[in-house]
Amino acid sequence: MPSVLDELVNLLALERIETNLFRGQSQDLGWGIVFGGQVLGQALSAAVQTVPSERLPHSLHAYFLRPGNVSKPVVYDVDRIRDGGSFTTRRVVAIQDGQAIFNLAASFQKPEEGLDHQDKLPTAPPPESVPTEQERLAAFAQRLPKFLRGRALADRPFELRPVDPADDPFLPSPQAPLRSVWLRATGKLSDDPAMHRSLLAYASDYSFLTTALLPHGVTWLTPGMQVASLDHVMWFHREFRVDEWLLHVIDSPSAQGARGLVRGRVFTADGRLVASTAQEGLIRQRAQQA
Repeated sequence: MPSVLDELVNLLALERIETNLFRGQSQDLGWGIVFGGQVLGQALSAAVQTVPSERLPHSLHAYFLRPGNVSKPVVYDVDRIRDGGSFTTRRVVAIQDGQAIFNLAASFQKPEEGLDHQDKLPTAPPPESVPTEQERLAAFAQRLPKFLRGRALADRPFELRPVDPADDPFLPSPQAPLRSVWLRATGKLSDDPAMHRSLLAYASDYSFLTTALLPHGVTWLTPGMQVASLDHVMWFHREFRVDEWLLHVIDSPSAQGARGLVRGRVFTADGRLVASTAQEGLIRQRAQQA
């Protein structure tokens, strides 16, 4: 029986239905809509399949336009915008029911030498010393809505180990908008570097936008709270494997106008900065009627 990770790898592989058209299915994570990381990873995978293998994605800029329906396939239409001497550019539109639900622009580069410097790895405890997210949530399982309880504790394609999580995830105290999360795929993967980048794109959406909620003492489960990704940006700097430990270090410099901004840096356990991330999203708190 395939593991949850195997299922995700198969989802990201996509079905080619024409030269520049691909079809993807969805994992139902219990929310009723497509997980943003999934459509992000699938769109990048579609772009990758139209680019020479020696050129790897170095950046992507994406917008979430409409919620995706998990019960229907998503079609990815790739526009081969440019094939240059060093860089390749692709645009991908994800479509359901004849409407665009997501678009992505991705740039690829052939291998090249150049100047090299990076941020240092922040101090963090070893990943094995930090409880997994499922272990942390198990103590609060009875307080989860019934429809979420099984999903929250179920197997996942990535092992997540938040550093210094809130004592009570349902009634958190206001705290600085900072978060670090160790993450690693739950099984051994092939050596395809493009696949590892698509999988990191998927995983980069975990625990990301909700960092902007930390100073306000609320969570996405707070009554009236509406949280949704609007756009997502990634830059890939150095080679990595998602089946080895990575630390996503996240901060939120601003929230206003019902939008929050988050930024992240992804490091390997030995201190190499391999990716940078950013996202803006809707964080709207609706008034509750008495």
